[in-house]
Amino acid sequence: MPLVELQDVTVIAGGRTLLSGVNLRLERGEALRLAGPNGGGKTTLLRLLAGEVAPVRGARVYGLGGAAQRSAVRARRTLNVVGPDAEAFYLTRDWAQTVRDVLLAGAEGEALNLWAATPQRQARLEQVAALTGLHALLGRDFRTLSHGQRRRTLLARALMPQPEMLLLDEFTDGLSAQARAELGAVLRRVQASGVAVVLATHRPEEAPDLPWRTLQVEGGRVGEATALPRQARQVFPLPRPPFHTAAAHTAPATPLVRLTDATVYRNGHRALGPLSWTWETGQHWLVTGENGSGKSTLARLVAGELHPALGGTLERPFLSRDTLEARRRAVGLVSAELGVRQRFHLSGGEWTGRDVIGSAWHGTEGFTPELTPEQAEQVEVLAARLDLLDLLEHDTRTLSQGQLRRLLLARSVIHAPTLLLLDEGLDFLDAASRDRFLALLPDLARAGTHLLVVAHREDDAPPGLTHHLHLGGGRVEFSRPLER
Repeated sequence: MPLVELQDVTVIAGGRTLLSGVNLRLERGEALRLAGPNGGGKTTLLRLLAGEVAPVRGARVYGLGGAAQRSAVRARRTLNVVGPDAEAFYLTRDWAQTVRDVLLAGAEGEALNLWAATPQRQARLEQVAALTGLHALLGRDFRTLSHGQRRRTLLARALMPQPEMLLLDEFTDGLSAQARAELGAVLRRVQASGVAVVLATHRPEEAPDLPWRTLQVEGGRVGEATALPRQARQVFPLPRPPFHTAAAHTAPATPLVRLTDATVYRNGHRALGPLSWTWETGQHWLVTGENGSGKSTLARLVAGELHPALGGTLERPFLSRDTLEARRRAVGLVSAELGVRQRFHLSGGEWTGRDVIGSAWHGTEGFTPELTPEQAEQVEVLAARLDLLDLLEHDTRTLSQGQLRRLLLARSVIHAPTLLLLDEGLDFLDAASRDRFLALLPDLARAGTHLLVVAHREDDAPPGLTHHLHLGGGRVEFSRPLER
């Protein structure tokens, strides 16, 4: 008996058909890889398998526990999609939940840890924490973790109820090379034990070495893929901004951002610093480091989302007045946290793709003042260039992670910011969407935009970055020019 079988299944949400006529049979211990473009239906298929969404037509039959059942109750108690939406529950609520709480809640099929752990649950916690390398983080507030640490935690949470199926959505995004290798070994052990693994990914080269069967998910249709498409990555070298001139070599460099002994604490945990660093005109920065090294905290500090503790200073000399309004007009940011806030805003109303892009001029989330005719035209022009016109009227809650990320990238550049901060900004993108965005950057740089790119992958750092900052434990391990 298969773990789950889909028979001519159709899924509709928000008035849109997300999957249509899907037939799929998943066997025990199988390794299934889902490929396809942004918005093709990969995440919806994972949620359908997990019981989070229901078919409006067709049949879904589970074989969990060896018994045929159409109800998704058992699936909802034992199966979790490991991906960005799972992080959002904890990041959008002002509740202190430790990593231990998150894992124990997962053991019971709950979002929150509501019960005292039994000796059996505590033993399972120790087993899973050892398997996934989480012992050092068990006491940490989930909200203070880095993107990669959160992903590791959610994998452990999914393993707690000893599932028969593991569902992974762009699992390798946000993970350092070392973390990918470590958790890839975990997935190999899990699959070898008889657990089915289903992975949706735009980066098949990062998938762990398993006997994959690959499906192509596109336009809501699912079919066998005979071979994974390999697209050559286009190269768009960055020029230096116009502030970097020959005369600048003989004149003192003008700082854009200056940090002096800056330290950032998050819920009592030191996330960054003490750190001293200067970003000068004419520089594009690459920021690297292991998961939890402080990269995302640095980007959010520069953007003004976080502030240094007493004793450290942060200056932005490029602003005549360093106010919230001025920062929002001069800085573009893309990050995992921003994606969560934009999707799960608290306004209660519809928040469309057009609203996401248009909110750039005021830096708002969940609402945006009426755009001027010129701004509205700019949204249309940029959306056409990035192939986003069909997303402008869609509610963000119905979009895939890749579609939302494309809108956030458009939002980050439409107001021609002086500073553009891409914190793993190319995660969730298919190759075509990635290249369309990277093609914008040379013109932006020529117009005066300076880039800071946080990346774990070499091909996510566009050619032309001038300097490299490497962090470890929240401190500078090295800072040096890059060879051009």
